[in-house]
Amino acid sequence: MEEMKARRVVDALRARGTDADLAHVGVHQVGVTVKLSDGREAIWDSDDTASLEAQVMRDGDLVGFVPEIEGSGDYTEEQIVDAIVRTDYDQPIATRRSSAPAPEPALPVKGGLFRRFMDGFRYR
Repeated sequence: MEEMKARRVVDALRARGTDADLAHVGVHQVGVTVKLSDGREAIWDSDDTASLEAQVMRDGDLVGFVPEIEGSGDYTEEQIVDAIVRTDYDQPIATRRSSAPAPEPALPVKGGLFRRFMDGFRYR
């Protein structure tokens, strides 16, 4: 996923109350990390492919995954946010809920006041 797109997805997820952050997994590989309530985290789209999929990790070990979502290579950012929010991570092979859960109270934007300075004014 392109970094600025990933940043916008993270911001949209945090606005819905989902604890998300950027995942820097390589030199130019960026994805979205969603922290789950039981200490696991889902790392979305960090492998530089067009489609949307995720690995579910706990303490660095793979404990589950989200299979590639059919047609997700053409998703808009809103559709990506919806797909991430609707995912049910309870089973090792995650499934998608038929509807999105109700939004939680918004979380603050990561980076706070100095976000633009730390990122070198790369915003559009």
